[in-house]
Amino acid sequence: VFFFFFFFFRMMKASVIVCGGKFQHIGVVGMGLMGHGIAQAAAEYGFKVTAFDNDQAQLKKGMEAINTSVKKSLAKQVAAGKLSPQQSNQQVEEILGRLQSAPEVKDFKDCDLVVEAIIEDLEIKKKFFANLGKTVNPNCIFASNTSSFPITQLGEASGRPNNFVGVHFFNPVQVMKLVELIRLPQTDDASFTAVEDWIKTINKVPVTCGDTPGFVVNRLLVPYIGQALFMLDRGDATIEDIDKAMMYGAGMRMGPVTLADYVGLDTCLRILQGWIGAHPDEPAFAVPKCLEAKVAEGSLGRKSGRGFYLWDGDKPKGVA
Repeated sequence: VFFFFFFFFRMMKASVIVCGGKFQHIGVVGMGLMGHGIAQAAAEYGFKVTAFDNDQAQLKKGMEAINTSVKKSLAKQVAAGKLSPQQSNQQVEEILGRLQSAPEVKDFKDCDLVVEAIIEDLEIKKKFFANLGKTVNPNCIFASNTSSFPITQLGEASGRPNNFVGVHFFNPVQVMKLVELIRLPQTDDASFTAVEDWIKTINKVPVTCGDTPGFVVNRLLVPYIGQALFMLDRGDATIEDIDKAMMYGAGMRMGPVTLADYVGLDTCLRILQGWIGAHPDEPAFAVPKCLEAKVAEGSLGRKSGRGFYLWDGDKPKGVA
């Protein structure tokens, strides 16, 4: 899940819109960064949202993060003179009033759409969807926010591939406009259209893609990062010069080596290794030696404070 594009966007206006169309009640499973962002986006645009996480501490943390994010977003509108304090308080109350937490998956029984955003583990996701398919009403559409695994396998595990769609949001969800929609061969036209319409209703921009590794963005982005790191392996250029070249020559806001650190070197390695295992004959999927070495020594990039660069929070502070 990559989120470097947030530098291109400003915080979208939190607004209260009466929802319509096929969906009224949205379930969100997993209240980490992606899950609570999806839940917030749905609630801001008028949908009733039920949120669940196996980890009760994470569920509480996610709900608190939504509370903080909604208030912060609306406070900016008050400061800009777009809302009065009274209007802001009313919108906060209305948005948060549409959110509820659930102690069990069975509380999704009346949902029209359930979006999964749990840990990126294929077997855990398959088991979850198999259980959900036996619990939720048969007309409910399932969606997965996975960025790593074949949507087709998850749809088949759910027992309702005709009502299954991939919905890959980008982090932070509150800011990022893009959502990749992945259609299974079995997905009903009506189900796919309903999800696409919902994405548009919550003020996102959908793009459609087949069930290919990485979908559109990561399929292009991860090999791009990999090729930059192969240049380091060969000694073709320095870390800083590779990044400068792409920033000033290709208009990138962040160079590929900085981006690798920002995303997480362990994440980059895991994605590449997974793709190689599933598609061993694809030449674009290969692991640079310098990436393996950094992960082996525990230098994971921004998250660990050290990768190819040294990091102070979200800011690189020079080559490591």
